[in-house]
Amino acid sequence: MFIDNSLVMQIDPVPSLEKILFLPSNSQRKHEGGLRRSGIFKQSLSKRPLVSILTAVYNCESSIEKNIVSVLSQDYDNLEFIIIDGGSTDGTVDIIKKYEYAIDYWVSERGEGISDAFNKAVNLAAGDYVNFQGAGDYLLSNSVINEMMENIDPSQDMLICGRVQRVSDSDDAKVLWVAPKTYRKKFDKRSLLFKMSLPHQGLFMHKKMFEIYGIFDVNNLYCMDYEHLLRAYKSFPPVTMKNIMFSAWREGGVGTYRVRETLSEYGRIKVKNKVAPMFFLNLISIWIFFKYYIKKSLIFLTKNLRD
Repeated sequence: MFIDNSLVMQIDPVPSLEKILFLPSNSQRKHEGGLRRSGIFKQSLSKRPLVSILTAVYNCESSIEKNIVSVLSQDYDNLEFIIIDGGSTDGTVDIIKKYEYAIDYWVSERGEGISDAFNKAVNLAAGDYVNFQGAGDYLLSNSVINEMMENIDPSQDMLICGRVQRVSDSDDAKVLWVAPKTYRKKFDKRSLLFKMSLPHQGLFMHKKMFEIYGIFDVNNLYCMDYEHLLRAYKSFPPVTMKNIMFSAWREGGVGTYRVRETLSEYGRIKVKNKVAPMFFLNLISIWIFFKYYIKKSLIFLTKNLRD
C-alpha cells in the first residue's frame, strides 16, 4: 500500500522524440503499407492544423474495423492516420490491408508492448496534434475532430481534452461511465495526483509535449500516458476542455484485471516525477487502495446476496 521508493530508481531514462517518415527495417517486420509508401505525405496548413490519430493493435480482428472506419469517416480535412500492429496472428492485418488506400502509414511487426507501439507512432506522426486510440476504441461521430479543433490555436493550445465513454465489450456497447464525469471549463492539475483525469482517448497532445518531455517510458506497462503528463506537472500547460463526447473506450485492456499492479505503478510514477512530498503521496496511495478494497468488497457482498 505504501510506495516503495527504491523501485523508482530502477527506471531508465526515457528516449527522446525522433521525427521519421518510416520505421527502420527489422527482422520482425511482417507487413508495411499506406499512403506514405506511395509517396503521399501530409502537412499542417495555416488554418487547418494536421491531426494525427495513432492506433495500437494486436490480435483484435473483432474490433479494429470499427476503429478504422470511425477515423476514416471524419469530415476534418487535414487528418493523418497511423496504425502500429504488434505482429497479429489473427485476421487483423487483412482488415488493415482492406483500408490501406486511406491509411497514411501502417506496419505489422513484433514489438515490446503498448508503450513501444505508441512510441513508434508518435515518432512517425507529422501532425501538430496527436491522439492515441486502442484497437477497441472508436470515435463517436463523423464530426468530432472538427468539433475538437474549432477555435484552436496551435501556437497556444498544448492540450485539448474532450470526454470519453467507457463502454461494455458487447454488441450493444452499453455506456458504463463517462470521463471526465462532469464537464468543467477549467482543468485543475491537482486532480492528476489522484487519477488520470485527462483520458488519453479524448486527449489531443501538441507534438511539442513530446519534443520537450520525450516519448513514453516502455518500463510502464499500464500508465505510460499518465507518467508522460506528470513529467510536465510542475509547469503544467493550460488545458482546453471541450464538452464533446469524443470517443468510446471499450472495457478490457491490459490493466483491467491487474488493478493492484496498475495502482502500484501509479504510485511509483508520482514519486519518480516528484509531484508532491512523499508523505502526501503515501496518504493518497492509502486512500486510493482503501477505496479500491471497499468497492471490491461491496461488489462481492452484492453478488453473494443476489445468489
